[in-house]
Amino acid sequence: MKILVTGGLGYIGSHVSVLLLEKGVDVIILDNLDNARIEVLDRIEAITGKRPIFEQVDLKDQYLVKALFATYPDLDGCIHFAAHKAVGESLEQPLRYYENNIGGLIHILKPLTRQGIPLIFSSSCTVYGQAQELPITEETPLKPSSSPYGFTKQMGEQIIQDSCIANPNFRAILLRYFNPVGAHPTAQIGEYPQGIPQNLVPFLTQTVIGKRPILKVFGSDYDTPDGTCIRDYIHVMDLAQAHIESLNHLISSSQSPSCEIFNVGTGTGASVLELIQAFEDATGEKVPYTLSAPRAGDTVVAFADVTKIERKLGWKAQYNLHEALKSAWDWEKQIDKNP
Repeated sequence: MKILVTGGLGYIGSHVSVLLLEKGVDVIILDNLDNARIEVLDRIEAITGKRPIFEQVDLKDQYLVKALFATYPDLDGCIHFAAHKAVGESLEQPLRYYENNIGGLIHILKPLTRQGIPLIFSSSCTVYGQAQELPITEETPLKPSSSPYGFTKQMGEQIIQDSCIANPNFRAILLRYFNPVGAHPTAQIGEYPQGIPQNLVPFLTQTVIGKRPILKVFGSDYDTPDGTCIRDYIHVMDLAQAHIESLNHLISSSQSPSCEIFNVGTGTGASVLELIQAFEDATGEKVPYTLSAPRAGDTVVAFADVTKIERKLGWKAQYNLHEALKSAWDWEKQIDKNP
């Protein structure tokens, strides 16, 4: 089996690539290195004993994309991660997000739909906005997004669903992630942001290790038990395994709907302050933090109903929050030791 992984040197993509390689799959990683490091290739090889093929391609360049598919005409599937992904940054740079996330998706969908290559799409719980009922199911109505990032995921899903309708030989699964955290058990790969982290956990670990002076908790008077935002934090290894189960389902179940949507989370929410406490309990380290003003675009509460993915794919999260945060800390402690 030969699988194309776009954004495969990024946080989630690298973990999925490891699982694929361990299962004997031929992996072709495409990445423009915009928010990833080339040395992740070495780390993937160190974990698996196998080196994936790497192509440095920017999906915004449709001619390079066309050439890529000419080079690899026998792909069995594509897992599409390549996208900008920060809510706050998208509010500051909306055109950059639309150009990259939507333009890149369209460029890769053209050969995928033409050749009937199945797709797994990296979507997000941000498509729901602030849901009125919890937990969030796949049938929860989508609200207009509060950020350009969220809009790109909503539009991306619609574009793929329309493509499935228009191309009967094309099938896709849309995975709506909740909040990935943690790192590989070897501490060889993990969340490795360029510059200032846009996600909570790497900012937290960088603060504890001394790279950042203090962690800002955005918003402390929301209508939640402790006033801070609540999220469904899922270990990246569990999330990676969900992609493997999705790929198996796509390839083996030809009678299933042409486009299916699954939430990927734990089904349990934790507040920012609860996450900080869980980190301290798991690691024995203190987190220096301060309460700050709310951040534009943030959803207050979001956690998943995962009944559908458990029933249809047989997938269920195996790691708890303490295990995820301990692995994130183990990763942070060795990043600079193995650059």
